[in-house]
Amino acid sequence: MVKETQLQVEAIRNGTVIDHIPANMGIKILKLFRMHKSEQRITMGLNLPSSALGTKDLIKIENLYLTEEQANQLALYAPNATVNQITEYKVADKLTLELPEVIEGVFACPNSNCISHGEPVESKFRVIVKNGVIQLKCFYCEKVFSREIMTEIR
Repeated sequence: MVKETQLQVEAIRNGTVIDHIPANMGIKILKLFRMHKSEQRITMGLNLPSSALGTKDLIKIENLYLTEEQANQLALYAPNATVNQITEYKVADKLTLELPEVIEGVFACPNSNCISHGEPVESKFRVIVKNGVIQLKCFYCEKVFSREIMTEIR
């Protein structure tokens, strides 16, 4: 018996593919990590079928390669995502995601009284995992926030 398969999102020649993103997180990841500001072509698949997740999101960015540090930041929202570096339509490298200890310059501190809002300093957060829940602790005001309320730096 032959299994029919069909690509639901076009293959890319060179660039990065972020796969196995939990459904409804793709757009948040795209915006939080400013991928939408890239001049390169970005292809997204939302709510695609997945045997492991039921449904998943997918992001393909042509001619752009994520660094290991950038890929690890994705682990905040998609800890089981895969990040593949593509060269000539083939997987040239796979990046393994690990939660970073510190994240700098990605999120704005939700505390409006934090000094990071009034001074020319990069935001900086320590990543804390308690009972399987990921939280971010501001380096400056030392307040702890859930990852769900974090917003991008404008």
